Amino acid sequence: MRSGECSRLKWDDIDFQRGIIILNETEKNGNPRIFNMSRTLAAMLGRLPKKNKFVFSSPSKTSRSAAYYSARKRVAYKLGNPRILKIGLHTFRHWKATTLYHETHDIVLVKEFLGHKTLDVTLLHIQIAKVLFRNESKNFHVKATKEPDEIQGLLESGFEYHCKQNDLMFFRKRK
Repeated sequence: MRSGECSRLKWDDIDFQRGIIILNETEKNGNPRIFNMSRTLAAMLGRLPKKNKFVFSSPSKTSRSAAYYSARKRVAYKLGNPRILKIGLHTFRHWKATTLYHETHDIVLVKEFLGHKTLDVTLLHIQIAKVLFRNESKNFHVKATKEPDEIQGLLESGFEYHCKQNDLMFFRKRK
C-alpha cells in the first residue's frame, strides 16, 4: 500500500477470519485491491489498541511522516548505520514491487498488486529489477505435471507454480 492508503485503513477493512485486508480507499485514483495477511501480521494488528475507526490512529500525513522519520532516526542511530536515513516510506513499496516482478516476471501481477491503472508506471519496476538482478543466474529446474500427488511433492520440495498449458501445470525452482 501507499503510506496514505495505509494511514486511512479502517478496522472494518481487515477480515481476521479470512486473513485479508480490503483496500477500497486508494490514492492517486488507483484500483481497489485485496491483500492476503500472514498470521504474524494478523497477530501484530490484533495487538494494536482500537482507539478509533482507523488502525493507525490518525490519517494525517504530517503525523504519519513525523512518526516514521523519528523511528527511522532512532534505528539509524542505534545500529550506527546512517544509510537507513535514506530509506523513505515509499522505498518499501518499490522494493516489494521490484522483488515481486523478479520472482514472477509477471508485470500484470505487479500492476494489480500496486493498484496501478496502467502498465506505464509499473514498467519502472522492470527496469529496477534488471539492474539489481543482472548478474543473477536465470537457470531453473522445471517440472510439469497434472497429478495432485506430484504437485504437492513439487511444492513441498521448493518448486513454485509458474503457469498452466494443455492441462499441464509447470513448476520451477532456481538451480
